[in-house]
Amino acid sequence: MSIPVGLLSRRSDVLLVTAPSLPMLGAGYVLSRLRKVPLIVEMRDAWPDLARDARLVSGNVKSLAERAVDFVQRRADLVVTVTEGFADTLRARGLKNVATISNGVLLDSLPILEPPALEKPIFEALYLGNHGKSQRLEVAIQASALVGDSMHLHMVGHGVQRPALERLAEELDAPVTFHDSLHGHEVMERYAAADTCIVSLRDDWKSFETTVPSKTYEVLAVGRHVTGIVLGEAARILEDAGAGHIVPSNPETVAALWRELAADRGQLVRTADSRQWVKHHADYPLLAAQYMDLMRDLLASKAAPKR
Repeated sequence: MSIPVGLLSRRSDVLLVTAPSLPMLGAGYVLSRLRKVPLIVEMRDAWPDLARDARLVSGNVKSLAERAVDFVQRRADLVVTVTEGFADTLRARGLKNVATISNGVLLDSLPILEPPALEKPIFEALYLGNHGKSQRLEVAIQASALVGDSMHLHMVGHGVQRPALERLAEELDAPVTFHDSLHGHEVMERYAAADTCIVSLRDDWKSFETTVPSKTYEVLAVGRHVTGIVLGEAARILEDAGAGHIVPSNPETVAALWRELAADRGQLVRTADSRQWVKHHADYPLLAAQYMDLMRDLLASKAAPKR
């Protein structure tokens, strides 16, 4: 239905389509040709690289999905990624018109939180987000079990792995509480109660070297200490923002960090550097202005007379 609806709507200056939805990619490509308008393909994930890492596709021969994505990317007037790393990956494959507009937050809607108390009997860690295979959250649960009753891990959200994670926590008698998804002030209350927030991606999928969990920007904005169990671009952002500690995806190492932070709670007090990083790199008004500049430049290049 996307193509008929698109043909019946008023003609736009550009057509923007978001991947990884293959039907939408195909519809966007067809519509851009029928309406004779520039096509912008927005890659919200490292697709189809992520599908291959997740073994949704396998083998040495490109899958039909990979071929379809590649076909549309190469015929798009502009490909927009959310990370610099994936933009570099696409350029290495021969794509020329590639730009990056990251995910972000509306900074004015998020408070900067008071630092955690310097005296507190229980160390509290928070994970807020998707409970899927990509996050490898069993590491955090195993780490909490190693630390024991001197800490508490709060897991907020849903995902395909949540039932298995709940069983693991019960088997290990880990100090973990699972919460349903939260919204609005409830999220801020949970952030305020936390000593550290977990940003986690598994370390055995190469595509995650160029992936940044979207919750990263929110955690940076509110000024909480980050336990970063990430590699590549996500780790670089956390380091540049002075947000906390980067540790390997290993329960013993994560547990050792949490014991250290509980013993020296001064390390949990962050400066305003992480919020300033968001202001200069990931605030929605800034990102929107950058996106508008990209579209204006694209339209200008199309309007310029060819020599």
